[in-house]
Amino acid sequence: MTTPLKNDRFLRALRREPTDTTPIWVMRQAGRYLPEYRATRARAGSFMGLAQHPEFACEVTLQPLARFELDAAILFSDILTIPDAMGLGLSFAAGEGPQFAHPVRDAAAIDKLAVPDMDGELRYVMDAVRLIRKELDGRVPLIGFSGSPWTLACYMVEGHGSRDFATLKAMCWNEPAVAHRLLDTLARAVAAYLIAQAHAGAQALMVFDTWGGLLGPAPFREFSLRYMAQVIDLLQADPVARELPTILFSKGAGQHLATMADTGCAALGVDWTIDLADARRAVAGRVALQGNLDPAILRAGPDVIRREARAVLDSYGNHPGHVFNLGHGITPEVDPDHVAALVDEVHAYGRALRTK
Repeated sequence: MTTPLKNDRFLRALRREPTDTTPIWVMRQAGRYLPEYRATRARAGSFMGLAQHPEFACEVTLQPLARFELDAAILFSDILTIPDAMGLGLSFAAGEGPQFAHPVRDAAAIDKLAVPDMDGELRYVMDAVRLIRKELDGRVPLIGFSGSPWTLACYMVEGHGSRDFATLKAMCWNEPAVAHRLLDTLARAVAAYLIAQAHAGAQALMVFDTWGGLLGPAPFREFSLRYMAQVIDLLQADPVARELPTILFSKGAGQHLATMADTGCAALGVDWTIDLADARRAVAGRVALQGNLDPAILRAGPDVIRREARAVLDSYGNHPGHVFNLGHGITPEVDPDHVAALVDEVHAYGRALRTK
């Protein structure tokens, strides 16, 4: 775990330090758009077969790094590992996404939940982190991650994916104390999970608040942001985790960037619905920014991808503290050659920006 990093651009950018070019990694960079990923998944037998076996998780984590000059690796796992470890019975139905056999929809069910044992039910995640760090051998940093308390609660209460997660929203309006008990338990679980990843060797941590943007301004602050801030506070209390930069990404919540920056995180992920120049003004240099190319642009031709990548970089400008990424995860139909064009353009144009 003490191997010096050969490429620390990503971590330097999160610290808002100068870099020779803009670092780039891609959300869901290990995924179905890669034929090698599909081959490994076939050998594993299922998505959970990949995620729950450290050797497979390590293999697919490293696959995009063999193709592209990316500046960070991200642990291959799923945001729903915590509720699965809580005994809710996670499964993935073909074409239907995640499903829970035992959703939690009342106070009695919520009061039975406990923070999972990181050396028990979730040991496979920590084993994967340790193995990936070993195999990376200092090539690039490794990102550990979790779903946010709000996003985990969305799936746990609804029992499956949804457009609006109205069941949890109704709980927030009708029984706010019950919803807060659930979210507090999840905040403590998320923090423990990220702390365990930090101790296992993760070098940065990310919280995915995929469904925070479904909430209005006041409910977002009460039910989503409040618990992400609680996670950050708990990370800061751990001597290992507090040394790692933490990225908060709340999709569709661009209007909240200024208050999100108050949590003490190192960086904020930004989706494509806000201009990076506006985002930079909103946070006033307090945090780094990560983003924010629309993932659909990767379905366009390479010339368009290069042009749009330059537009994102121009929007941020020649300032420290930018990690290039998509505004959400890469989609399965993307041509890997298009990702290669994106990575190459970000590095080339990022260097050119620094000479202006």
